[in-house]
Amino acid sequence: MVSIPQVTLNDGTWFPQLGLGTYNLRGEEGIEAMVAAIEGGYRLLDSAVNYENEVEVGEAVRRSGLDRDELLVTTKVPGRHHGRDEVAASAAESLERLGLDRIDLYLIHWPNPRVDRYVETFRGMLDLQERGLVRSVGVSNFTIPMLERVAAETGVTPAVNQVELHPYFPQTQLREFHEAHGIRTESWSPLARRSELLSEPLVQDLAEAYRVTPTQVVLRWHVQGGSTPIPKSADPDRQRENADVFGFELDADAVSALTGLERGRLWDGDPDTHEEF
Repeated sequence: MVSIPQVTLNDGTWFPQLGLGTYNLRGEEGIEAMVAAIEGGYRLLDSAVNYENEVEVGEAVRRSGLDRDELLVTTKVPGRHHGRDEVAASAAESLERLGLDRIDLYLIHWPNPRVDRYVETFRGMLDLQERGLVRSVGVSNFTIPMLERVAAETGVTPAVNQVELHPYFPQTQLREFHEAHGIRTESWSPLARRSELLSEPLVQDLAEAYRVTPTQVVLRWHVQGGSTPIPKSADPDRQRENADVFGFELDADAVSALTGLERGRLWDGDPDTHEEF
């Protein structure tokens, strides 16, 4: 079993430096994959209402046999549930599907700025936190101006911002803002899925030099950059490989070279225009 280190969020709670993405992990096979990950050392399961697998995530938590406080479950409020009252109802539905008495990290999945209800949604999430139904409150796919607005209008800085992040889209300015304001960066699509990132000559050369796999090179880049990547895998061997990135360190030149692969956002997900419901 791999031991995954933890950091402390700005609200004083713990958070792993690497977690499991659960997108498309559904049904009995999905549950078994998540249980295998927990047995392999994972302590963070990342879900969302729109992943349609909260039932499976909750069942994996129960089957793991671990004390509830040893696991961190994330879910996300969809755009169709934005609003102070709406998010309260959405959280209740998520908790029922999960079969749990709290959500450890609750995120706004997308800001949907045209609708312009993300600030009141965040206020509603803070209400849930006060009631003990949510442990930590954060956001996903937020820009710097959006983060500044939420903090200014609610008086609370999000604990986490989960964003597309990988060497092709390193988001350097955003990560620097997170660091300066105590926001934990979390990386979705950390391996730039369906791209040629892992076959890049640079990544291949670094894997050979450090005697690790290309996947481990990229995930180590995330960790050293102060981000929590959440790679998804249903294969126990691949899960262990993904988590085994805490026994080596890339030198500064390697980190800089990987960041230099920047080419921009890979997915149709510009937070200023993208809408998710």
